[in-house]
Formats: sequence, structure tokens, C-alpha cells
Amino acid sequence: MNISQFLNWRTYLVFAALCIVAASLLYTSQLASKLAVEERKKVALFAEGIKSIANAKNDEEISFVTNVITQDSTIPRIITDEKGLIQDIKAIDTFGMSNVPLFLKNKITEYKKLHTPIVVQYQFGNAYIYYGESYLLTRLRYFPYAQLAIIALFLLVVVIAIRTTNRSIQNQVWVGLSKETAHQLGTPISSIEGWMEILRNETPQNTHLAEMQKDIDRLKLVADRFSKVGSDPKLEIENLVPRLREMVDYMKKRAPGKVFISLENNQEFIEANISGPLFDWVIENLIRNALDAMEGSGSIVIQIQEKEAQVIIDVLDNGKGIPAHQLKKVFNPGFTTKKRGWGLGLSLSKRIIEKYHHGSIFVKQSELKKGTTFRIVFDKI
Repeated sequence: MNISQFLNWRTYLVFAALCIVAASLLYTSQLASKLAVEERKKVALFAEGIKSIANAKNDEEISFVTNVITQDSTIPRIITDEKGLIQDIKAIDTFGMSNVPLFLKNKITEYKKLHTPIVVQYQFGNAYIYYGESYLLTRLRYFPYAQLAIIALFLLVVVIAIRTTNRSIQNQVWVGLSKETAHQLGTPISSIEGWMEILRNETPQNTHLAEMQKDIDRLKLVADRFSKVGSDPKLEIENLVPRLREMVDYMKKRAPGKVFISLENNQEFIEANISGPLFDWVIENLIRNALDAMEGSGSIVIQIQEKEAQVIIDVLDNGKGIPAHQLKKVFNPGFTTKKRGWGLGLSLSKRIIEKYHHGSIFVKQSELKKGTTFRIVFDKI
């Protein structure tokens, strides 16, 4: 299988974002490492300064060294003696704290994990300098994560915007295609009705005319369906049971002789808010798909039941089933496993149920060589 089938614009977008984040992390890590080295040098210089003060011979030397080592006030430091008693602190704010000794003790523990303390050797003992990181270094270490969050948010906004745009374009295509189809069907249907009227006058005893009229009525119904897809249809509260029974009877006459289609219902009155012609179209699409899966023989069962808060319609067949890797694609426009057809039936059905009826349609289950169950769910009125 070609790897290009798995690549799309989202993949490249995510890959580009990951490259930016990786480069940023690497560069920031290098900067942080260099800054950490510089800060240790400053602390080491501070330690040498303390040692020089202890060995200074006059006040001028003490003043000079003190001035040098107090130039940097960005690196937090704690100086202790050999017994661990705190002698001095630098760049640590303890104002308003109730338990300063405990706070400083915790800081020493934190600084030990960050850096090895610097030892200052005096004539009469040693001092230890525990130090942390400056505010700038801390910010620099966390910067890549903030950048990652910003990039992730940016990608999310881009994906949502593109999906919204694509959906809008798709809606416009659906509307344009539906209206044009309804318009194109109107003219030949009117012409055929005229020819039918002539045939009735010339051969009134022709028994085939009634069946021909049924097909013309069917074509008019198809045109009406397309016109409704191109606009917001009017929904009405209807009993679904007789509609499903009529659809089953209609499809029985057009199914192969070895395919059995039946309706199972536990009550005769189950209401839902629907557009009748569009609902019939969905059921017809599901039955036709099941017929294609039958390959000439099998059974199709439509089950309808009323739950506490929902009306559920299942269309079951014992056909060839749907491969697991195709289940997520069955409602995509253009997807089809047949040699003929545009692959729009299930996509239209999903649009009709979810957009116009505010319900849901999905593959409840499917198993190869055992069959498939499509489920439609409406919220109860």
C-alpha cells in the first residue's frame, strides 16, 4: 500500500509544527545551558569574592571586592557554614513569610537538586554556597512549552477554520447540485406525463399504463426530494410505521426474487418529527445498499422500536458485511465499493438525518460474510 494514501495536509501541518517545536527546544536548550554555565561562573566569582574579603588587608580592598560581588542580584543564593547554619542570603525575597527558616531550608534542598554547592575555604573552616536559577533562566527553560501550547492552539484554530470553510463549500455544492438536478428532472417528467396522457386516450385498456404512472410518480418524488435537499425541509409529526411498511412493499417488488424484505415493529403507532419524502429516501438508500450486499439472495429486516426518550430504526442485512478499515469512510461523499454509482447515497442519508432531522445515523455493527446493521436514532417528541 502506498504511504502517500495516509498523508494529507493535516499530516504535513503537524509535521511542520513538530519541526518548529523541535528546533525551538534544541535552540532554547542550548541557550539555557550556556546561561547556566555563565551563572555558575558568577556564583564562583562571588565565592572568590567572599574569600578575598576574609583575607583582605585593608578597608579599600574590602570595599572594592564587595562592590564587585554585589553587582549581580539575579541569582538566588544561600550561604551556610559547615554545620549548615545559614549565614547570609542573596536575591531571595522572604518579606512577609511566617516561617523563614523552614522556607530557606526547603530552598537549600531545592538548590541541591539543581546544582552542586560551591565550597569557600576559609582559614578557620568552610562555607557553602547553594544557588538556584535566575528568573531569566527559569523563563527560558519554560519558554518552549509555552511556544508548544501556542502552536497547538494555532493548529487547532487553523483546522477548525479549514473544516468550517470546507463544510460551507460542501453545503453550497449540495444545494447547487440538488436544485440543478430537480430542475433538470422537471422537464422530461412533464414531457413523459404528456405522452402518457396521449397513450391513455389512444389505448385506454392498456394495463401497463398504471405501472408506468407509478414510475412517473416515483420520478416526481425523486425530483421533490432533491428540491428539499437544496433547502430546509418542513418537518411534520408522522407515524413512521405505515411509511416504513409502504417503503418495504415498494422495494419488495423491485428486489430479486431470492431476497426477502420485512418489517418488524412492536407497536403500530410510533411518531417522529420528519420530512416524509426525505425520510423515505434514507430508508430506500439503506435498503438498496443492503440489496447490493446480498448478491442476489438473503434477507433484509427493518426494525422500529420506541424507547423512553428515542425512536430507533435498524436496517439489518445478512450480506457480505463491511471491512473494519472502511467503517469510518462509508458516509464520506464519493466512497463506494461498487463498480457503478457515485457513492453519494449514504452521504446524503447522513446529511438528511443529522442536518435536517437532528438525529443520528451510524453503522451499529458489521461482520464480514454475516451482514451489517445501520441504525437511525431520533429524539422522541
